[in-house]
Amino acid sequence: MTGKSGRALLMWDEAVTEYRFSASHPMDPVRLALTMGLVRAYGLDGAVDVRAAPPAGDSTLGLVHRHDYVDAVRAASADPRSADPAYGLGTVDDPAFAGMHEVSALIAGLSVAAAEAVWEGASDHAVNFTGGLHHAMPGEASGFCVYNDAALAIARMLELGAERVAYVDTDVHHGDGVQAAFWEDPRVLTISLHEHPRTLFPQTGWPEETGFGTGEGSAVNVALPAGTGDAGWLRAFHAVVPELLAEFRPQVLVSQHGADTHFEDPLAHLAVSLDAQRAAQSACHDLAHEYAEGGRWLALGGGGYAVVDVVPRSWTHLVGIAAHRPVDPESVLPSSWRDEVYARTRQLGPGRMTDGRTPTWQPWESGYDPANRLDQAIRATRTAAFPLRGLLP
Repeated sequence: MTGKSGRALLMWDEAVTEYRFSASHPMDPVRLALTMGLVRAYGLDGAVDVRAAPPAGDSTLGLVHRHDYVDAVRAASADPRSADPAYGLGTVDDPAFAGMHEVSALIAGLSVAAAEAVWEGASDHAVNFTGGLHHAMPGEASGFCVYNDAALAIARMLELGAERVAYVDTDVHHGDGVQAAFWEDPRVLTISLHEHPRTLFPQTGWPEETGFGTGEGSAVNVALPAGTGDAGWLRAFHAVVPELLAEFRPQVLVSQHGADTHFEDPLAHLAVSLDAQRAAQSACHDLAHEYAEGGRWLALGGGGYAVVDVVPRSWTHLVGIAAHRPVDPESVLPSSWRDEVYARTRQLGPGRMTDGRTPTWQPWESGYDPANRLDQAIRATRTAAFPLRGLLP
């Protein structure tokens, strides 16, 4: 890709909707189809460059994943009955399905192509809401994730010469696979805000997890108490992320926007609204413009299991922000999209692009309450990680 268009890039291929573990699995690909449908209903597909990309090949997958694991995925994809649980395949979370390798490699390929476009200057911003599969490990599927497209996108930029890549993960679950991929790599700063590991999968992401060896200080984890809502979630984000990015000065920002922090999500226990999710998306966009070279920003999707009410609205806001054409939260959702929702799911879709909230938060500089569990969590992160980066806790 050559020649910057000035427009954001949106990665899309209808074949991603084949990422279906089973008819009853919570990772329902209808969320992807409905998101793209809503993007089109708002005309955002005309405000971005919509592109497909080839699946990631073995050499690209090998930037993060072991070759024996890729071979195991390919075998299980051809014959799901042969899935090997030693590789995390054929489990309750990650049942094998026909074509699993092909569609997983496609999602990874979309994120890698987006990373290449951003790094090489073809686009300032790129979105792949089908990606953000942040739990997959080098040799194991985990948490509904087969190939770790986020880690692969970062690894590809490093291969192309990047020296500082920041990764900010706002999914309700810890971004453990991305952290593991760069645990000893000082070129990548991973920051994850997630529900506390005491109460949620994958039971990692403690503030004391800060990297190892030359990568010590390159992993930052904010473990939020169950029940944290808009004010606490945004307070934690702004108490940690901007200061770290200002110190690290990334050449590119990669952010993951799992929608499962929402109060309607059935698999987790935070109480964040769509409006706060939109505020965090906007903050990542602004931080990319402020700290990443040329505003380089790659935004990914992630979890999200309220597949009608939450996910499509959240990620349509993300696309609008990346396109510099934000969607009015008060807008009534197009009737054509609501008809699509009913046709696909027999559910009634939401009515507006807002939960009716106006999120506010108290900046960290306003003072620390030692009796407040949210403030204790923020303090634990700053105490563990900030001095390793030469910052005051």
